[in-house]
Amino acid sequence: MGAFGRNAAGIRPSASRSSVSRPGRRSRSLFGVHTVAGQVFLLQLAIVVLLVTAAAVSLVLQGRRAGTQDARTRSLSVAEAFAHSPGIVAALESPDPTAILQPLAEEARKSTGVEYVVVTDRNGIRYTHPDPSLIGKHIIGPYKEAVEGRGFTSTFTGSRGPSVNSVVPVQRPDGTVVGLVSAGITIENVNALANRDVPVLLGAAAAALVLTAAGAALVSRRLRRQTHGLGPAEMTRLYEHHDAVLHSVREGVLIIGSDGRLLLANDEARRLLDLPPDAEGRTVTDLGLDAATAELLASGREASDEVRAAGDRLLAVNLRPTDAGGQAAGTVATLRDTTELTALAGRAEEVRERLLLLYEASARIGTTLDVTHTAEELTEVATPRFADVVTVDLAAPVLGGEEPGPEEETGPVIDMRRTAIAGAGADHPFHPAGRDMGFVPADSRVLGMSSGRSLLVPDVTTTRGWREQDPEQAARILEYGAHSLICVPLHARGVVLGMANFWRVRNPLPFDRDDLSFAEELVARAAVCVDNARRYTREHGLAVTLQRSLLPGALPEQSALDVASRYLPARAGVGGDWFDVIPLPGARVALVVGDVVGHGLHAAATMGRLRTAVHNFAGLDLPPDELLARLDELVSRIDQGESAEGAGTAVTGATCLYAIYDPAAGTCTVAKAGHPGPVLALPDGTVEAPDVPTGPPLGLGGLLFQAQELRVPEGSRLVLFTDGLVESREREFDVGLAMMRRVLASGERSAEETCADLIAAMLVTPPGDDVALLVATTRRLDPAHVGEWEVEPDPAAVSVVRRDVGRWLAAQGLDEEAFAAELILSELVTNAIRYGGPPIRVRLLLDRTLICEVSDAGRSAPHLRYAATTDEGGRGLYLVAQYAERWGTRYTAGGKVIWSEQKLGAGDQTVFAWDPELLGL
Repeated sequence: MGAFGRNAAGIRPSASRSSVSRPGRRSRSLFGVHTVAGQVFLLQLAIVVLLVTAAAVSLVLQGRRAGTQDARTRSLSVAEAFAHSPGIVAALESPDPTAILQPLAEEARKSTGVEYVVVTDRNGIRYTHPDPSLIGKHIIGPYKEAVEGRGFTSTFTGSRGPSVNSVVPVQRPDGTVVGLVSAGITIENVNALANRDVPVLLGAAAAALVLTAAGAALVSRRLRRQTHGLGPAEMTRLYEHHDAVLHSVREGVLIIGSDGRLLLANDEARRLLDLPPDAEGRTVTDLGLDAATAELLASGREASDEVRAAGDRLLAVNLRPTDAGGQAAGTVATLRDTTELTALAGRAEEVRERLLLLYEASARIGTTLDVTHTAEELTEVATPRFADVVTVDLAAPVLGGEEPGPEEETGPVIDMRRTAIAGAGADHPFHPAGRDMGFVPADSRVLGMSSGRSLLVPDVTTTRGWREQDPEQAARILEYGAHSLICVPLHARGVVLGMANFWRVRNPLPFDRDDLSFAEELVARAAVCVDNARRYTREHGLAVTLQRSLLPGALPEQSALDVASRYLPARAGVGGDWFDVIPLPGARVALVVGDVVGHGLHAAATMGRLRTAVHNFAGLDLPPDELLARLDELVSRIDQGESAEGAGTAVTGATCLYAIYDPAAGTCTVAKAGHPGPVLALPDGTVEAPDVPTGPPLGLGGLLFQAQELRVPEGSRLVLFTDGLVESREREFDVGLAMMRRVLASGERSAEETCADLIAAMLVTPPGDDVALLVATTRRLDPAHVGEWEVEPDPAAVSVVRRDVGRWLAAQGLDEEAFAAELILSELVTNAIRYGGPPIRVRLLLDRTLICEVSDAGRSAPHLRYAATTDEGGRGLYLVAQYAERWGTRYTAGGKVIWSEQKLGAGDQTVFAWDPELLGL
């Protein structure tokens, strides 16, 4: 039908264009005799003229006939009325009838509108006449019948021309005829009466002719538009052409009436629907069609490319109403055979689905650098859209980050482990994840491991090779319903990492060569991700090993703090976070937390260098701010050296917090370089974040660091951490810090419990950055274990100090340590009096060791030297070094402190080898 419309519109395009551009030609062609419209117009016009002429003639004749009849009736009536009028008989019998009857006759003629009223005797001699000259003469025309007593009417030609004449006898009472009365009307007057309606009749006829012509012109114009100005021959050729197209087009066409009956079907529709010869005229539901197809064709609704079955074919059905105005008189249906197209579209859809699945695999496989998780992602992507059950077995070394060894090293047994499985139900017979899958292949090509080739088993029920490895397991798999298998090795860079197995269970279609190609492409992409995860696992393992080797293995023993720690590497790689606990002289303890920007081996190595530097600087017993200044200078030198060599990454960006806790004074001195400050949980449940001056990150240089001294009550928990604990992509630093404070305020806990609670509350998921956490519960030294004395700057005061110290030691039960302690104290006090300045103080601390401290206002530090035999002095510090386990000097804001430590319980041991040469004796 579409071809019909297109050909109808396009058969004479030039005529259409000329009719628009030339109005004169258009009007001429409208009534041209060679067009259907012109012929219809002329036919209508001829019929109208004929009908109008016939009607006019008929009306004129009818008018004249009616006039003649009226004249006969009127003339007869006048004649009878005059003949029977009173006195007419007497007048006729009078001597002069004319004198009496002439006036009466004329009066009757004029009043009745007849042409004449004539009275005669029995012989036809006139007594009256409108023309007096004819009175007395014999009348013209028949009258004999009236003399016999019967009136009559007739038409004859008299003195006034053709007339309608009525003659009536005048009778005496006894019935004898006395005379005759004749009344008549001329034919000319009769026609004049009838002709009065002719103008009206002609006007009406003309109007009818004009209206009919106009209507014919409109009808012809509309017909011309519908026929596009085509003539009969052209219309015939057009119909024949369209009829040929309708039956030769490779598309079925049906025309269905509003009552559901088939009106027309072309040859293609008969072939597609297998219609019977007498299909036309029958309802579509009685043609033996598929129920859904028949229902659609009879529905009368619009449809576009709805697919319906017709035998073994699939037809695309389009329905459109035949009336565009909405009041459909029927439906036009077109049918296309889409069987092969549907099959091709299904194949294209399958290819599109495979490409989409590969695209999803690229996005979903390898989202993490975890070997096991990557294998699980492969199984999840492939099920159930490609296979019903997917398993991945990886070589055991791959799970640890190593490459499998060559076949000559591993031997015939391939040490495999089931890493992931997806798609199997709860009662599946496949080996679960985590099971060792070591086996001895009878033929390496069957498993594709050594050769790297894949295996396609379209029907596992008829293949014996795969069942020989484990017959019982194979029997369970077959009983489960598995019927087709693809095995594809995971290999990257020429190394086989494992095997992916794809099983069909619920899908009845077996795997084919196209499925094998797709599986190989899918596994190839996954193998790269597995290899990347393996290499990352190896590097991550090395970095973690290095990181943990550089972190404190066990915290040192000390009495000032109860310390607990945690270190958690980032899920994406090891970073440079570290912590440390360093015992210091005077029972003090240094707490360190630091963070090196970056991840990987370089960050771990840099962290180790900084931790070593902090240990070295802590050995100098420097204040926190001075230690950070020296560490900053060291980092700057390291950065300069690596920048000059061009073979390293700058350390700039490392942060550090350094705190020294003094259990004797109950204070904590803190300094930080770009690092988050500590959080202090007091014994009463209050949690504080002390305002410690923030210094720049290490390596920037040129800026000062400031220390802050905090009063820390005994039993307080001092929390030092890196930003990975409180800050993440989902949580800002302030939010994490507020969460930490809530956890610390929730109750009194030990340092170990506090660490566990903080990790559990703050790290619900594996951290995105390294986390270092240090929690220290403070302790105070027993005041009874602290002895302090002021010393006068007089050598004589040495003996007094020795006496007081001896008594204090005795009170502490340290009689055995008294001799060495008094000797050390004598030497240190003597040096302070001789080389230092007041005030001079002595303090003894009893902790794990006996600590002796002598402070003065001097800034010069003593140093150990070996005196010659001729020297009188210079042997004091040597004696101190021999009796003390260790000794040293630290500087304070008011001077310096020289300290020594004695090991308790060593008083009975020989701690000094008497060497006369060294003593100069």
